[in-house]
Amino acid sequence: MRARRLIAAAGVAALGLCSLTACGKSAPDVAAYVGDTSWSIARVDELYDDVQAKYGEAVRQDAARAGATPSPEQLRASVTRQDVLNLLVSLELGKRVAAEKNIQVPDEVGPEQLQQALGVPATAEYTRLWGEWVDVLQTLNRQLPPAELSDDAVMAVYGAIAKTGAIESGMTVDQVRQAFGDGGFVRSASAVSAALQEEAERVDASVNPRYGQVGVPSFVNSAQGLVFYSLPYINHDGPVTDISTPEPAAPADGETAGGTAG
Repeated sequence: MRARRLIAAAGVAALGLCSLTACGKSAPDVAAYVGDTSWSIARVDELYDDVQAKYGEAVRQDAARAGATPSPEQLRASVTRQDVLNLLVSLELGKRVAAEKNIQVPDEVGPEQLQQALGVPATAEYTRLWGEWVDVLQTLNRQLPPAELSDDAVMAVYGAIAKTGAIESGMTVDQVRQAFGDGGFVRSASAVSAALQEEAERVDASVNPRYGQVGVPSFVNSAQGLVFYSLPYINHDGPVTDISTPEPAAPADGETAGGTAG
């Protein structure tokens, strides 16, 4: 697939959150803190187990209708506990950024719209949370002013998408810039990333060292459907440069602060 055929719906970088011990928080049963909000390891496990149970049941039902017996591997969803934590932390940070900037987030995306792309039944709480996250992410993408990017930032986004196989690998920076056009989706994605990173630092967000580095869930639209990916760590000192403090863009005449569905 040519890169020019990809239209970004959302995409942001991984967050640099300190470990619980480094932040002075050491509760062993807590998965992560974002300000006064926290999630226990048990809560992460609960959401993960719910995904696996409902995915497995859906696979069994489909297989039964076809007269087949699924293997144990086929009964396991690709969602990981890290994915669950990434979603919880990113959603909380995104909501905080929107609230602080007085950005209204419309309720536009439901779990039924995402279940096929995610490969997780709409009845799973994880899928419902993804619907909330898409609403927040798309709103911030519309409302935050785009960031100025270096070649490294453009290639970081390209490399992350290329790892999924959604676009061809091995392109040069000039080829990627040409394929991405004005690079608007990269600039908006990086602006959101910077805003979440700033909020994470402001509220002293932290994650239990049993988990990996928190990544912000990302996706693009392709001719074949949604492509989910995760970027490497980008912050003010990473490949992204010249990012000013994001402020909400003024809505156009007749448009609410939350914008319209993208």
